[in-house]
Amino acid sequence: MRLTPIYLDSSIAALRAVQSLEHPADAMLRYFFRENPELGVNDRAFIAEIIFGILRHRFFLESVTETSTPRALVLAYLVKFYGMNLRELLPLVSETEVKWLSKIKAVSLESQSSATQAEFPDWLMEKLQNFMSDKDILNLGLSLQQSASLDLRVNTLITSRDEVLAVLSKDGIEAQITPYSPIGIRLIIKSTINRHELFLSGKIEIQDEGSQLLGYLLGPKRGNLVVDFCAGSGGKTLMLGALMCSQGRIYAFDISEKRLNALKPRLKRSGLSNLSLQRINNENDLKVKRLTGKIDRVLVDAPCSGLGTLRRNPDLKWRQSPQSIEELKCKQKLILSAAAKLLKPGGRLVYATCSFLAEENQEIIEHFLVGHNQFKLLNCAELLAQHQISLDTGRFLQLLPNLHGTDGFFAAALEFVKKEI
Repeated sequence: MRLTPIYLDSSIAALRAVQSLEHPADAMLRYFFRENPELGVNDRAFIAEIIFGILRHRFFLESVTETSTPRALVLAYLVKFYGMNLRELLPLVSETEVKWLSKIKAVSLESQSSATQAEFPDWLMEKLQNFMSDKDILNLGLSLQQSASLDLRVNTLITSRDEVLAVLSKDGIEAQITPYSPIGIRLIIKSTINRHELFLSGKIEIQDEGSQLLGYLLGPKRGNLVVDFCAGSGGKTLMLGALMCSQGRIYAFDISEKRLNALKPRLKRSGLSNLSLQRINNENDLKVKRLTGKIDRVLVDAPCSGLGTLRRNPDLKWRQSPQSIEELKCKQKLILSAAAKLLKPGGRLVYATCSFLAEENQEIIEHFLVGHNQFKLLNCAELLAQHQISLDTGRFLQLLPNLHGTDGFFAAALEFVKKEI
């Protein structure tokens, strides 16, 4: 795309709006585009690509620009990562800018520190070094600088994966099956699939493959009573309903009325009739307590740092901090403890996060098991194998973009055996 003064100025203005990090970058961009309706679809796509690219490579860009102004960051990104030729920029930049942009173009990424190459802040590097090698940290960091794939989940209640693939092929949309999820599809080239008839009719949902695997770990059966403790906008809830063939009951709890309202049109499209959406005030709400000891399956998709989604949300590495992680850990422990009380003997709970930090994952489970001898840890690889899913990451499910092509996910499966073990 040819860079015009309008594109450059709009990109700079958009970055300035996003840089405060007071709100998620995607939300700030949506607000910026609403305030600038003259920008067309292609304009918005170009600007969004530039902004998210800068957020992914911010540490490097700030290290090589003398003054990290929005203009300097945009120009440096265009030259170093977007692949724009300096000659294309000549009408838009000064001689001084041409000189330092030439130097930036020549800088080797490999010559930078490990933290800069990985694009991780110091506090996050320190945490990762507690349980990962420098090589693994770098590989993880590099993978998180790539754009995420667009994965679909087939609603098996009303169609099949083969049927969806056939329709996509007929419509010229390149797609392939996901390597692990038996109901997943990955688009080769991203498209506005949410306008496609398959989406509008409820036959597919947009859902990362890693998230889909949580449903198979939980393994709900027809007729079960199931609780999705932190349902959010309900992607996993809808999958659980389909796995149950819309039989039994799913209670979708969340503290946000807005998120639950976002689930309603998706629920209508899905064809499911076994969901009960319920807003709760906290994990000790009476709506939760009345189900104590009655539930077969509980999914706890716990509030977390979200660092496993940095491909999609690169601003999170600046919006999170050691203090926010500590606050999240307290919430995670409280929610897990409350959710566990809902299970009947023989019931199963899956605790999951989209984080790769051990302190939000393994350490939360270890802390829980110390105080809850009535629970035993199940082997996630064995649970997945029951669904013909060949993926062995040990007792826990641990997914990383550099190893599995998914967002970063963690999950542990626990069974309530009642007697202390």
